[in-house]
Amino acid sequence: MIEAVKLWNEPNNMSHWDFGLDADWAIFSRMVRLAGAAVRAENPRLPRVLGGMAPIDASFLRRMEAQGALDEVDVVAVHGFPLDWNHWQLDEWPERLAEIRAVSRHPVWVTEVGVSTFGAEEVQEFGLRRTAELLLGQVDRVHWYSLFDLPRAWPAATRHREAEGSSYYRHFYMGLLREDGTPKRAMRHFADYTPRLGICQWFHFEDHRLDDAVAWLRKMGVRKLRTGLSWADSHRPGAEAWFDRQMRALDGFDVTLTYCFTPGSRGLKDHHTSPPQQVEEFADFCARMTRRYAQ
Repeated sequence: MIEAVKLWNEPNNMSHWDFGLDADWAIFSRMVRLAGAAVRAENPRLPRVLGGMAPIDASFLRRMEAQGALDEVDVVAVHGFPLDWNHWQLDEWPERLAEIRAVSRHPVWVTEVGVSTFGAEEVQEFGLRRTAELLLGQVDRVHWYSLFDLPRAWPAATRHREAEGSSYYRHFYMGLLREDGTPKRAMRHFADYTPRLGICQWFHFEDHRLDDAVAWLRKMGVRKLRTGLSWADSHRPGAEAWFDRQMRALDGFDVTLTYCFTPGSRGLKDHHTSPPQQVEEFADFCARMTRRYAQ
């Protein structure tokens, strides 16, 4: 079942929202207000989550409040990767949550947290256990990112490959399973924390890993799953059939469903991170997907 919908992903990260085209997030704020209202009209009981902040930034949340973006959401979300990308220590998680709670009138969820095996599998193993100690029981939802490593033939969702150096390649080692489907060291501990600890796993269009993912999630005792439906993908031939297949396969999990990514033809710029030309079109997509999958 769909237990929540999430409006966009990492809007304060240039790799997911082009704030060069929307410098003060005014377009984004209006889009969230309209999309949140559209979801509420379809299903008033369904929690609406603001796309997770990355980096965690209280000033960004204050801007969202001032621009009315929080008027049509019920939860705010944060993403944190202190052992890979953030400039703070793993044990600072309580402080990061406190910063957001100090400026938020909504509950806070951690909808992406993870550790790569770029340097060593033992680092992820330690990071999983320590993250669970720090976060479980402190927020209502924690989603570990991710189940699968990103296949090396696929690009990571980032604009900064040339500048990132080794940081770029960490994107490919975030899974509990290697690309060939074999488990890493941390996998043996994951079931110690389910069902309280969830998973965030993105599925690409017609993703060949879907059925294997479902089998692994059941084996691990995962109940809470975060994934997404791409507005950009909805413009592909066969999109409706793929969305139906994905959502049927995930029946039985409590799904937080993220709506994001602009079709190139509908953006101010031909890129999935672009603000849309008409924010009403994103709101309509959110309403249609909620009507189809969250009743």
